[in-house]
Amino acid sequence: MRRRPAQRRSLERVERMLDECAHLLDEVGYDALTTKEVARRAEVPIGTFYQFFSDKQALVRALALRNLEAFLERVIGRLPDNGPPNWTGIIDLAVDEFVAMKQSRPGFAVVDFGEVLPSPGGPALKGTHHMLDAVMENNAVVAERLRRLAVETFNAPAGPDLERALLVAVEAADAVLKLAFRLNPQGAPELIAECKLLLRRYLAGHLA
Repeated sequence: MRRRPAQRRSLERVERMLDECAHLLDEVGYDALTTKEVARRAEVPIGTFYQFFSDKQALVRALALRNLEAFLERVIGRLPDNGPPNWTGIIDLAVDEFVAMKQSRPGFAVVDFGEVLPSPGGPALKGTHHMLDAVMENNAVVAERLRRLAVETFNAPAGPDLERALLVAVEAADAVLKLAFRLNPQGAPELIAECKLLLRRYLAGHLA
């Protein structure tokens, strides 16, 4: 973003623009998305739009970041209040929350954590693998956020082994879940189950 909203009114305007961006992604897709239409539907002057975002790519990047934060909040919100969390359960609920967001969250089927998917399950538009960070690929950013969550919530052993394992897990889950949504717009249940099984077995040695 060009600048962060400091006042409540500005924050509300930015949130409306992100909301309308998400709805338009579902309605018309990324290619037909325009800054002018986002501003019109959000009821903000086009000049106000450009105060915060340089172009539609910057807007979509902000939406992807908001999606990632919402996903992590949903996962954290379902962690048990008492006692150490069960890592196998966390893997399952993380997959469940991602699938639920794919099924119901506006714009998430087109742009989840950065990649732009013109059709369910991809392939992604060229040049959208670095939407969250100029250096790290989107999946690497997601893996790093999950690493922090693993270390902070159930004392997973920090270090390069965990970093590598979570990156592999995110890449694998990304591929399997894309396949699930290519085969079924709501996500093929049998492939979602296979994704959970794959992650549980692979991560067992790193998180046990």
